[in-house]
Amino acid sequence: MKWTDDRGGNVEDRRGSGGSGGMIVGGGLGTLIIAAIVFFLGGDPSSILSSGSNMSSPTQTEQRELNANEKKIGEMVDMMSGWNNLTWNQIFKENGMTYTPPKIVLFEETTQSGCGTAQAAMGPFYCPADQKVYMDMSFFNELQQRFGAKVTEFTIAYVLAHEVGHHVQTLLGTTQKVDALRRSGRYSEADMNRVSVATELQADFYAGVWAKNIDQERHILEPGDIDSAIEAAQAVGDDNIQKRSQGYVNQESFTHGSSAQRKEWFMKGYNTGDIRQGDTFNQLLK
Repeated sequence: MKWTDDRGGNVEDRRGSGGSGGMIVGGGLGTLIIAAIVFFLGGDPSSILSSGSNMSSPTQTEQRELNANEKKIGEMVDMMSGWNNLTWNQIFKENGMTYTPPKIVLFEETTQSGCGTAQAAMGPFYCPADQKVYMDMSFFNELQQRFGAKVTEFTIAYVLAHEVGHHVQTLLGTTQKVDALRRSGRYSEADMNRVSVATELQADFYAGVWAKNIDQERHILEPGDIDSAIEAAQAVGDDNIQKRSQGYVNQESFTHGSSAQRKEWFMKGYNTGDIRQGDTFNQLLK
């Protein structure tokens, strides 16, 4: 992946700030692992936060200076954010709309979000309530060690693009429609799981659209970059995670899509570069 001078200017870096966390919600390590599996590359994490036990404990972290590598990572994320802003500003403009970028929050261990307490083990997520993407970069170690994906710079770019895809869904009203379906109480858990899969696969599609458009604009891609994005997407497919965590696959409980589906929709976005081709809901909910 080639670096450019683009910067988004919308990264909120809370790393090293000290005392950022407040409370850890949930029943300890087991809840954190479940949250990581369920919400990695996902949307609103508030349900897993509220479903944990009532036990909580304050966290204390000392303020410290970021080291050179951490500063470089912050610069890289700011660059990637700038790439997303460039792409989505253009796509929204072409369709007669105005794009408002999300904030990208970098944190370590725990911090507060509009969806509750954000924790490193939850993985990167987008919070519709405050329209911010939350990322603890240490979770990419988990992606490599637990889920078997080789992490590259473009892996991080893909993950960020997926989360920004959820922000695009919020700006377009998709998130609100899905939330209304969930709150209506008229649909079974299995039905809502299928809606969740369509939501996640559309975010993968948007990540592919972004990759296509930013490469045409900035020529950032190098050999192996798209493969690394696909590998990350497949690693967190529901079937792969279920095999690793419970030894068998229950398709009815899928919430993010299979490894094959995640690859398919990312590549459809990348091959077409056309946001209008990403109606996963009509494709998957017939």
